[in-house]
Amino acid sequence: MPKPSTKRLYFIPILSKSLDVLETLQKSEEPMSLETVFQRTHISKTTVYRILKTLVHRGYLAQSPEGLYRVAARPRKVCFGLAQQSPRAAFCEAVRASLEDASKQAGVELLVFENRFEQPAAVQIAEELIRSRVDLVIEFLINPEVAPVIADRIARAGIPLIGVGATHPHSTYFGVDNFRAGMDAGTLLAEYAIEQWNYKVDSVLALDVEGNGTLIRSRATGAFQGILSRLPEIPGEKFVRLDGRGSREASRSVLIEFLQRHPKDRHILIAAATDASALGALDGARVLKREKHVALVGQECIPEALEEMKRENSPWVGSVSYEIATYGPRLIQLGLSLLRGAAVSPYNFVDHRVITAKALRSAELAAAAAPN
Repeated sequence: MPKPSTKRLYFIPILSKSLDVLETLQKSEEPMSLETVFQRTHISKTTVYRILKTLVHRGYLAQSPEGLYRVAARPRKVCFGLAQQSPRAAFCEAVRASLEDASKQAGVELLVFENRFEQPAAVQIAEELIRSRVDLVIEFLINPEVAPVIADRIARAGIPLIGVGATHPHSTYFGVDNFRAGMDAGTLLAEYAIEQWNYKVDSVLALDVEGNGTLIRSRATGAFQGILSRLPEIPGEKFVRLDGRGSREASRSVLIEFLQRHPKDRHILIAAATDASALGALDGARVLKREKHVALVGQECIPEALEEMKRENSPWVGSVSYEIATYGPRLIQLGLSLLRGAAVSPYNFVDHRVITAKALRSAELAAAAAPN
């Protein structure tokens, strides 16, 4: 049997027929009916019908009320710009991946820039997105000092802006309800103190992010309220905010300093604004061999946090998941709604849920016990 030629090996019959249909309409100065296209291409009428409907759906053809087809002027592809913080941050990287997948599914072009937490870079990126004439900007930046500068420039360019995780002037907010997520974390910590420490609490720490505005800091406020809802007798002076800056290194340092100043504390609840911050706190407790004196809850459910929670006897009680996989589809939907001029809420909250170490360990045991 002769081998197929290289030309035939890469030939796609249905694509060739689609191009025949499109080229036939391009050569005609008048709209054409299904019957006319069928007669001129000699392709199965059913196939011609499906090709025509697909080309109309994708915007290559237009169909009149009388059922005639003509070549349509192709609209420019919608383009969104994403200004994110850093690929080194697991949460930021997961949001970017979700958004890239969703943009491909929706046929939206996505330009991605990284400011790496640097204010001058963030402003330069905003200017580059404006020069690129993107249709909409998604700004993933939580620095309150530079956010108004960026938002003003984007607004003056007449481009809609979505702020992820933090509010910006002239923007639509998208992200977690920080206060409620913090409150759920605090409630979980209080329940741990009740069940494991018999209501004993020496200190309550919030590893805050002081430089990132009130919205992110409301996670700590919510955590304190969640703890007080179950343990209202804890005096106010036991509640302490420490600036962990959302990072592992800074949180490790501030917790070591706190533990050294409080050598007699044996029951310390820690609500961290991020999982990275919680990991740093855990590092600090282990350095001083005081791992058993703390119980902590994080935010974001990054993979490293989930792995830590699976460890037997880990003081990590749980983390709050923001369901990152939903970010991309919802951001694309929100952005397209803004471009259409639809009524959109100024605050668009994602669903969040608490993931406990106890539940993760139970799932691990069940999986191990399941028959192969």
